[in-house]
Amino acid sequence: MKVKSPLIILDLETTGTWIEKDKIIEIAMIKFNPNGEKLNFHSLVNPSIPIPPFVTELTGISDENVKDVPCFKDICNDVINFIGSSDLAGFNIERFDLPLLEREIQEVGLNIDFKNRKIFDAQKVYHINEKRDLTSAYKFYCNKTLTNAHSALNDVEATYEILLSQVEKYGKGNNSIEVLEQFSHDKGSDYYDSEGKFRWWNKELYLTFGKYSKKLTLQQIVKQDPGYLEWVLKSEFSDEVKTITRNALSGKFPTFEE
Repeated sequence: MKVKSPLIILDLETTGTWIEKDKIIEIAMIKFNPNGEKLNFHSLVNPSIPIPPFVTELTGISDENVKDVPCFKDICNDVINFIGSSDLAGFNIERFDLPLLEREIQEVGLNIDFKNRKIFDAQKVYHINEKRDLTSAYKFYCNKTLTNAHSALNDVEATYEILLSQVEKYGKGNNSIEVLEQFSHDKGSDYYDSEGKFRWWNKELYLTFGKYSKKLTLQQIVKQDPGYLEWVLKSEFSDEVKTITRNALSGKFPTFEE
């Protein structure tokens, strides 16, 4: 693969997926220069907050691993200097890695501009060129071509066959459909409720909607602006959201569980 300008392939491991709040625990970059030179940058990072158990399970990085490594502010200048004016590449970097990295850099009091450079996102290319629709899933799991797609009955029957194949493929001998629950998007999630209106971060519960979204904890809102939560109770929110809000106003707050 030839490059006309320096190209950096970048990846972050973080304490979670909340771009506005989660912290970097590992950063790796490989720079490819037009002359064929290849340079590496890699560092574990102390996030200064506990690493959730599901992140440790996923990445192998624990609080113990990072207790004696630098915080991001200690390596921030090195990261910026390594990136320089290079183009950037990665997998899902446009929606996750770059926004989170930019926020971390800004929190140190420095800046970096990712807008005036080329970004090559392998995930975007993959999703555009390898369709992820029902026809593709039917071909992948059942090795069959779906005819008359978008006929409701045909689509239902194809989906049933896909589920059968998935249970067989991932069930490891268990033919119950419940084996597919392990692939729920909510597995390991830090959302508290089923709608994602409340989210845990560093063992504190935040709202993810409205003027206090991702800014104040639920307990802080109760103290500083209980009228806002009264508005929630009068508005068109679900019973689940209103129950959590009503309990908070009466001093009953959810407890974080590992």
